[in-house]
Amino acid sequence: MKKKDFTKFTKRNTHKRRSKDAARAELMRAVREVSSDYEGFKIRDSYDGGRRDRVTGRVSRDERVAEGIFAATKSGFGFVTLPEGSEDIFIPERKTLGAIDSDRVEIIYHEYKDRDGTARTEGRVTKILEYGRKSIIGTLDEEVYRHGRRTYRSYVLIPDDPRAAITPYVTDTMGAEIGDKVEARLIRHASAQPDCTVMRIFGHTESREANYAAILAEVGIETEFSPEVIAEAEMSARDSCVTDGRERYSDFIMTIDGAGAKDLDDAVSVSKTDFGYRLGVYIADVSSYVKEKTALDRCATARGTSVYFVDKVVPMLPPVLSNGVCSLNAGEEKLTLSALIDLSPDGEILNTRLAESVITSRIRGVYSEVNRIFDGSAEDAILEKYNDAIPHLNVMRELYEILAKRRRSAGYIDFDSPEAELILNELGEVSDIVKRERGISERIIEQLMLIANEAVATHLHERGIPCVYRVHDEPPKEKLDEFINYAHTLGFDTSVITKREVSGKAFSALLAEAQRRDMLEVVSYPMLRAMSKAEYSSALRAHFGLGLECYCHFTSPIRRLSDLATHRIIKQVLLGEKKPQAYASYANRMAAAATEAERRAEEAERRIEDLYKALYMVEHLGDTYPAFISGISRYGIFCRLDNTCEGLIPISELPGVFTFDEKTLTVRSRDISYHLMDRIEVCLEEVDIIRGKLRFSII
Repeated sequence: MKKKDFTKFTKRNTHKRRSKDAARAELMRAVREVSSDYEGFKIRDSYDGGRRDRVTGRVSRDERVAEGIFAATKSGFGFVTLPEGSEDIFIPERKTLGAIDSDRVEIIYHEYKDRDGTARTEGRVTKILEYGRKSIIGTLDEEVYRHGRRTYRSYVLIPDDPRAAITPYVTDTMGAEIGDKVEARLIRHASAQPDCTVMRIFGHTESREANYAAILAEVGIETEFSPEVIAEAEMSARDSCVTDGRERYSDFIMTIDGAGAKDLDDAVSVSKTDFGYRLGVYIADVSSYVKEKTALDRCATARGTSVYFVDKVVPMLPPVLSNGVCSLNAGEEKLTLSALIDLSPDGEILNTRLAESVITSRIRGVYSEVNRIFDGSAEDAILEKYNDAIPHLNVMRELYEILAKRRRSAGYIDFDSPEAELILNELGEVSDIVKRERGISERIIEQLMLIANEAVATHLHERGIPCVYRVHDEPPKEKLDEFINYAHTLGFDTSVITKREVSGKAFSALLAEAQRRDMLEVVSYPMLRAMSKAEYSSALRAHFGLGLECYCHFTSPIRRLSDLATHRIIKQVLLGEKKPQAYASYANRMAAAATEAERRAEEAERRIEDLYKALYMVEHLGDTYPAFISGISRYGIFCRLDNTCEGLIPISELPGVFTFDEKTLTVRSRDISYHLMDRIEVCLEEVDIIRGKLRFSII
C-alpha cells in the first residue's frame, strides 16, 4: 500500500483538533520524519553483518545461526527471542524478510560493540519456519492506482495491531464495506505480499460495538456458552445437592460486595475469643455443581476466569450458577466450603479447620453503605438495615487493623494506585470518568480474604497435599536496576533496596516515602512495571509482593479456576479418600490454565477500558485540562489528567528546541525545563480510537 493511501486511512480514523498553525506544524513534522528516516537508513545500512556462502551455506566465523520467535514493533524492526533465554536479537526493519509478529524464524546474527563499548547483537531473518498469525483484525480500505488511462481498485486490510507490519490484499470481502472492522484469514506466500479473506464483520471501525467485539475476538474471550454447557448447568442447578452431614453455624454471617455484584462467592463472620479472634470464611461450594470431566468443567477450564468490563461481566460459569444457585444471596440456604481460622491477638494463625457446610447469610452488605456507617454519614435507612450487623462490623474493623499492621511488618507492598471509574449513561456511553476510591470496607474484606488464603495454603502444604499456589518472584535484575536508577534520579534513598537481597519491606518503605512527598503515582507505576508477574504454580514458591512464604487462592471459585481447583483438591484429598499423588498432575495443569486465562483477561480489560476512555475523550477535542507529568522519555512527555486518562506530548511538538536529559529525567530548552510531577495545563489535540491513544499539547 502506498504511503499516501495509508496516511489517508490514518486521518479518517484518528480525530485531531485543527488550528490555524496546523498546516505549518504538519509540514515541520514531515521534514523531521524525512530527516530521521534518512539518518536511520544510514545507521541501519552501515554494517551488513556478513553473508551466508551461496555454495556451502556456511556463515562467517563471527556469526551464528539460531531459531526463535520474532517479536515485531510498530516501527518495523523487531527482536527474536531464542529458546535458551539469552538476550533478544535485534532485527533491523530491512532485514526481517517479511516476518510478522509471532512467526518462528531462522536468523543469522553477530555481536558487536557500539561507540560506548556496550555489547550489542544484531541479525537478519534468513527463513520463516512457521507462520504465527493465522488471522488478523483490521479495517477494510481501498487502494486506488492508475496504469495508463485505466484506474484500478483493490481492497486492502489495515491491521489494528501496529506490530503486524503488513497490508494484505483482500481477495474476498464477504460483503464488508470500506471502513468496516473485520477479522480475516491470512494467506501467506513465500516471497509475495500476503492475501486474506474476510471471516467476520464487526461493524464500522469507529463504533464502540465493533471495537469491543474485535478486542474480545483478538484476545480470545468467549462471550457465549454452548447449548450443551447451558443445559448441563441448568440440570446441575435443579438437582438439589445433599445437605446432610454438612456443618451448620450459629455465627452472624454476612456478605459485603459492590452494589452491582451478582456473583457473591464469599461470606464472613468474626468474633472475639479467649485466645484472640475466630474468623469464619464461607465460600460457595462450586465444585458440588461443576463435576470433573464434564462439558461444564471443560468450559470452566478453557475460560479460566470471569472477565469484568466497564459495562458487563463475561462469567466463567453460566449465570444460572454464577448469579443463581452458587451465589450466597442473603436469606437463602447455600452450600459452602468453610475455613474456620483461629487467630492470636497479634493476628498470627493458630489453627485452621476446613469443612463442608451449609449457611444462610443474614445480610447482603454493600461496600458504599458500610463505608458510610464507619465514617458516620449513614442515613437512618442504612442504619436500620445494618442494626444487627454493626457490632460484628466493628470487630471486623478491629481485626483488620491488626492484620494490616502484620502485613506491613511482613513486607506487604500496597500499590493502591488510583483506578478509573467510568460512569455510563442510559445508552451505555461514558458520561464521566472519575477516580475510584477504595473505602475501609473494601480494605477489610481484602485483608480477611488474604489471611484465609494464607491459612488454607499453609494447611495444605503442611499435610503434603497438592495445591494451586499463587506465587510472585522477586523483580528481574534488569528491571530492578532500571527502577533503582529511576528512583535515585527522583531523589529517593535507594540504598535500602540492595541488589543482593531484595525485600518487600524496602519497596514498601519507598512507597511510604513517596506518599509523604506527594509522588506516589510517579513511583508506584514504574515500581509495578519493575515487578515480576504473579502466576499460579503447583510448586511452592514465595509471594514477594505479599511477603508470604505460602499463599493460594481459595475465596473466589465462582470466578477463578484456581480457586475451583483448590476446592476440588480439598474435598477429594483432605476431606475425601483420594491420595495426594492422584491430584499432583491436576494441580499442575490447572495452574498453567489459570495463569494463561489471567493474562488474557488482564489484556482484554485494559484494552476495553482504553477504548471507552478514547470514545469519551474524542468528544472533548480542543478542551483544556490540568494535568501532571507522569513520565518523561526521549519521545516526549507523558501527562495524566485528574480523571486518570493519560497521553503523550511529543517532544518534537513542544514550542522550541527541547532535549531529553536521561540523568535527571527532564526535558529542557534554553528557557524552560519540565520535570516529573510538574503541574501543567494541556490541550487535547488527537484521539486514536482504535489504539486507545491520546495526544496533548502544552498550553
